[in-house]
Amino acid sequence: MHREYHKWFSNNLNRDMELLVFGYSGRAVLFFPTRTARFYDYENWGIVNSIHTALNNGEIQLICLDSIDGESFYNKDVFPSVRIERHLQYEKYILEEVIPFVNAINNSNFLETAGCSMGAYHAINLATKYPWLFKKAVGISGRYDLTEAPGDFEDLLNGFRSDKVYYNMPAQFIANIENEETLNQLRAMEIILAVGETDPFLEGNLQLSKLLNEKGINNHFYQWGSNAHRPHYWRQMVPIYI
Repeated sequence: MHREYHKWFSNNLNRDMELLVFGYSGRAVLFFPTRTARFYDYENWGIVNSIHTALNNGEIQLICLDSIDGESFYNKDVFPSVRIERHLQYEKYILEEVIPFVNAINNSNFLETAGCSMGAYHAINLATKYPWLFKKAVGISGRYDLTEAPGDFEDLLNGFRSDKVYYNMPAQFIANIENEETLNQLRAMEIILAVGETDPFLEGNLQLSKLLNEKGINNHFYQWGSNAHRPHYWRQMVPIYI
């Protein structure tokens, strides 16, 4: 399997950032890591290997990204307004550094976002904010409103609300999109949501799917048995949906 390691200093984040590229051609998939995880975890968990045939056949090029969630949403040492600002710096890193890098190594003209757990949030949030950039978005075991507190999970912004928070919560801002061009761009994108039947994020997934449908945005919703919020399940889900 073709594998490349890349590292560079990000001016947007003012720190070194690392990523792994698997495969040599095909659909370019930005694969966001789980909560506070690293760029190598999907490889270590056997999830990359679960799609080795597609990677070896040149059908998919997987870009496993690093996370800064510990510096943004999960950084309890700073005020929530600082957390969302750090997240927006990460977004600029993806838009201004990672995507140009991917375009330089991949000429498929097909860019996709995907992720599991917190990675699903990043994948769906980025794709629905910038739908003209992406042709597909896959969220597996995802949470799409970080200001809610389902089950044992807490509001990651501790009650803080602002326009910047609102416009980074897909379950909130999609409801008020009225621009027809943006809606058509979202309608042209393939959106997949998959979650377990006992996952605390199930209700949020159902609500997001319903919201998309109400806006005429086609999406595919898949409900798995059990919690399905572990690498064991993701190794089965990723080959199906990505």
